[in-house]
Amino acid sequence: MSQRLVVLGGGESGVGAAILGLKKGYEVFLSDAGALSDKYRDVLLHHEILFEEGKHTSHNILNADIVVKSPGIPDHVALVVALKEKGIPVISEIEWGARFYEGTLVAITGSNGKTTTTLLTHHLIQKSGREVILGGNIGDSFALQVAQEDVPDLAILEVSSFQLDGIETFKPHIAILLNITPDHLDRYDYKMENYVHSKFRITENQNESDYLIYNQDDPEITSYLKQHPTQAQLLPFSLTEKPEGEGAWIENKEIIINNTNSEITMSIQKLALQGKHNIYNSMAAGVAGKILELRKEIIRESLSDFQNVEHRLEYVTSVCGVRYINDSKATNINSTWYALESMDAPTVWIVGGVDKGNDYSMLDELVADKVKAIVCLGEDNRKIHNAFAGIVDHIVDASSMHEAVMMAYKISEKGNSVLLSPACASFDLFENYEERGRLFKEAVRGL
Repeated sequence: MSQRLVVLGGGESGVGAAILGLKKGYEVFLSDAGALSDKYRDVLLHHEILFEEGKHTSHNILNADIVVKSPGIPDHVALVVALKEKGIPVISEIEWGARFYEGTLVAITGSNGKTTTTLLTHHLIQKSGREVILGGNIGDSFALQVAQEDVPDLAILEVSSFQLDGIETFKPHIAILLNITPDHLDRYDYKMENYVHSKFRITENQNESDYLIYNQDDPEITSYLKQHPTQAQLLPFSLTEKPEGEGAWIENKEIIINNTNSEITMSIQKLALQGKHNIYNSMAAGVAGKILELRKEIIRESLSDFQNVEHRLEYVTSVCGVRYINDSKATNINSTWYALESMDAPTVWIVGGVDKGNDYSMLDELVADKVKAIVCLGEDNRKIHNAFAGIVDHIVDASSMHEAVMMAYKISEKGNSVLLSPACASFDLFENYEERGRLFKEAVRGL
C-alpha cells in the first residue's frame, strides 16, 4: 500500500512537492486554506491529484504518513501542532526535494542579499556551460525540477529561515551564510537567538567534506560559530581583515579569493554590483565558484557582467542627469540600510508603506550622510516624519507612485539619485512589491 503524502499550501512549492510525490509513488492530497490560482488548479487537475481549497479538512490530513508544509504556514497553528503530536513528520519542500535529488546542492541564506547571491552564483555556473537547477525561494519549485527527466547534477537554492525550519536531512555540499540581522522575529517568539539558530540549520547536517562560506564581519555569525562549531570546512569572507587560511578578502581595492593555494584577484571597480553589501555577495559567489572548480576567467567575467534581479537596486534610467533606482524589494529596514549604503550621490529617498514595527533609528547616520530629501509614500507617514524630522529638512507626502516620482523629480538636481527603497510592505497602496516597482519604473520613464 502506498504511503500518503499531504501537502499544505497550493502555491509554487506545494504543487511541485505534490507532483514529485506522485512520481515517487505516493498517494497525494493537497490542501489549501485559501483559493488556488487558476494556474495551479489546472496543474493539479492535469495530474489528477486530489485537492481541496478554502479549508483544511482534518480527517483528510491527520491520516498522512508525511506532510510537506508551505513556508508561509507557522509551526504554531493548530493543524501543524496536531500533526506533530501524532508523530507525523512535517517537512519543507526543500527537504522533500533533496531526499530524491542525487546531485550537488549549493544553498544560500541570509537576512539580506540571498536572492542576489543565488542569482549571481547561478550566473557563474551557467556561464561555465554547466546545466544547473535554480530553486528554493526563487524560480520554479525545486521539487518539481527534481521530478523531471534528465535532472542536472547541480542545484543552486535560495533558502529562507522558514524553509530551514522544516528540514531533517537536508545537506548542502556548499552552504553560504551572508548575514543575520533581525527579521521575521514574530515567527521566532521575538527572540533573536531563535532566528539565528534557524539560519544556522543550513550547516547542521554538513560534514568535513562540505563547505560553509560565511561573513566573518557579521557578529551574530561569528559569535554563534564560536559556541556551536560546524563539521564543515570554513571559508570566511571579509571586507575588514584577511581571514586565516582560505576565503576571500579585500586588499588594495581588489577582491582576493584564495582556495587550495590558488588565487583569483579582481578590482572591486569592475564588479557589476556596486556597494559594500554587493562586494560581500560577489565574494561569496566567487568562493563558491572556486570550490566548484570554475575557471578564473569565468568567475571574473561573471562577476563583472551580471544583471541584478528586478526590483532590487535596479537601475531604471537617468533623467536630466538624475539616476533613478528601483529597490521596491526592500520591505524591511535592513534591506533599505544596504540600499542607502550603496548610494554615492545626494539622494531623494522614496520610503513608506505598511510599517512592520520598523526602528528607523538604525538608518539615522546613513540618512544624515546620504539623503537630501524624503518623499513619504503610504497612508500613514507620521512615524517616518517623526524619525527624520531633525535629520532631513525636506520631507513631503505622496498618495500615489506617480505623485511620489513627480515630487522626487522636482526636488532632485543634476548629479543626484532618486531611490525607491520603501523599508515597508506594499499592501496599503499596491498589490505587492512587484507592482510597486513596476509603477515606479513606468512613472520614471514617463517623465
